[in-house]
Amino acid sequence: MKVAIVHDYLNQAGGAERVVAVLHRMFPDAPIFATLFDPAAVGEPLASADVHVSWMQRLPGWKTHFKAYLPLYPFAVRSFDLRGYDLIISSSSAWAKGVRVPLGAIHVCYCYTPMRWAWSFDGYVQRSELDFVSREAARIVMRWLRQWDVRSSAGVDRFIAISTDVARRIRVSYGRESDVVFPPVDVERFTPGRVPDDFFLVVSRLNSYKRIDLAVRACTAMQARLVVVGDGADRVALERVAGPTVTFAGRLTDPEVTTMIERCRALILPGLEDFGLTPLEANAAGRPVVAFGAGGVLDTVRDGVTGVLFHEPTPDALAAALHAVTARTWDAHALRAHAEQFSEAVFRERFLAVVRDALGHSEGRR
Repeated sequence: MKVAIVHDYLNQAGGAERVVAVLHRMFPDAPIFATLFDPAAVGEPLASADVHVSWMQRLPGWKTHFKAYLPLYPFAVRSFDLRGYDLIISSSSAWAKGVRVPLGAIHVCYCYTPMRWAWSFDGYVQRSELDFVSREAARIVMRWLRQWDVRSSAGVDRFIAISTDVARRIRVSYGRESDVVFPPVDVERFTPGRVPDDFFLVVSRLNSYKRIDLAVRACTAMQARLVVVGDGADRVALERVAGPTVTFAGRLTDPEVTTMIERCRALILPGLEDFGLTPLEANAAGRPVVAFGAGGVLDTVRDGVTGVLFHEPTPDALAAALHAVTARTWDAHALRAHAEQFSEAVFRERFLAVVRDALGHSEGRR
């Protein structure tokens, strides 16, 4: 059986790219199709994988201005020639699920979310710096993208959602049911039991919708030490509101991030996440989390058991949760046992079970 993996774009190293790396290990002979590919940005093992790129790779300045080419991605992903493949696995939060599927092939989509900026446009841009004209122009484009998003969902034989909340969004947006298979956590990367240092930790891209400003403001008001790992468009604005107890570490290597997670008092996830990988990484290191109580974390954080949830997106609510997480003692080995339920081995087993079922139903139809 010939398998192809399709991903939106490989130009950053995030949670979705970690999933693609696991899929690459599961299907080592399968080529990866992506609209854009920056080997230096994604790192190994994807940097040396068999990656087929679209014509967008020849566009000028795409590394810096890839967001400006937004209307082109549907056409780029449709340009992939997948004839001869029996199983198409798309890894998609936007475009990849829109590939042309050869006659007789089965298309399984691992969906991180329906296209966020198209379906939640107002919430996505309300904290951006777009002027009125740019917002209205973007609104027109988003209307077209929503229509494309719905049409392209018809080419998927089986949806797999990364969380219960994403399964709900797939149902609302596409009118489709989906299986839920949680993304894999590299639990072996972390060692629980280290004595924590006196700082809270954020590990995230610094984009406005991540709500890192809540953590910065809360820790500034509490005069609590906070280390922010990551970079992004919001960094300058965050530095302006940060007090002397907040440190911006920028991007760090994976080993450096591992050490920071193992050493922190607690990890903070202040925004609404589709799944939320970092809370489970913190648990794998034996550290509790403080997270906004909505979205994907409702599948991964047990309030009062593996961390503390706060339910109002305000610095005061987050500060109260930080006080709560430091007021009790946490069992590092119990936290680790919770994270192990989301290991790569568990992901492989559940993902392959859905794929086999999809293939079995296909054979039945034939």
